[in-house]
Amino acid sequence: MTGSSRSMKSRVIALAFMMVMIFCGASFGAVQVNPPRGPEVSSTIILPSLRLGVTNPDSPRDVALTLQVLALMTVLSLVPAILLMVTSFTRIIIVLGFVQRAIGLQQSPPQQVIAGLSLFLTMFTMYPTWSQVYSNGLEPYLSGNITAQQAWENSIQPVREFMFRYTRQEELSLIISMSESPRPANQSEVDTRVLIPAFMLSELKTAFQMGVVIYIPFLVVDMVVSSVLLAMGMMMLPPMMISLPFKILLFVMADGWNLVVMSVLKSFTNVP
Repeated sequence: MTGSSRSMKSRVIALAFMMVMIFCGASFGAVQVNPPRGPEVSSTIILPSLRLGVTNPDSPRDVALTLQVLALMTVLSLVPAILLMVTSFTRIIIVLGFVQRAIGLQQSPPQQVIAGLSLFLTMFTMYPTWSQVYSNGLEPYLSGNITAQQAWENSIQPVREFMFRYTRQEELSLIISMSESPRPANQSEVDTRVLIPAFMLSELKTAFQMGVVIYIPFLVVDMVVSSVLLAMGMMMLPPMMISLPFKILLFVMADGWNLVVMSVLKSFTNVP
């Protein structure tokens, strides 16, 4: 009984599949409409087609436009890496992550909120630098007043000044010695490939120093709660369960988010 039912189901499925294929073929094919009166009229269902290929350009402007589109797509794919390397995003997101872990909240606020806040704070702190990049490099290049090489040099200069402002001498000396390049006499002789990792190391060091300062008050709360529980003989009660509400209350009463954001923004002296 079971075998016959399975065979019947298979036949029904095969018949339905054949009917669908026949219906699709009849629908996408050419259909002739012959009305009973009047001249013979034929209509054809025309489906749009999509073609991908390489064709000869009609003018040199088409080639330039294609290269610009490819360059734009390449830059867009590198935007996350550029954002992490040459902006204030690294310091901001690490400090905000320290705040979240110091309180003891693993999922609140969510990582998407932390990343979004870090992104908008990065846009705020980097606005003067990006304004110089646009006015000195991008805008004259789009207007046709300077070449691409001049636009690159004018655009990278404000970014280099920003990185030099927050790069520590120790990290810069370390990267220069590891690159085995001659010691530069001034900032203009420092290669960008040397400046970027030195800047990132400096940002990591600064972010961890700020994280230690953030951890201290919450560590004191944990120690006080643990001592009280130990004195009361409640050794089986997790101190984290008791200290978490007190840490959240302390953070809210001290207006912690405003203090943390203000401290991070003040660490970038180019913020207006």
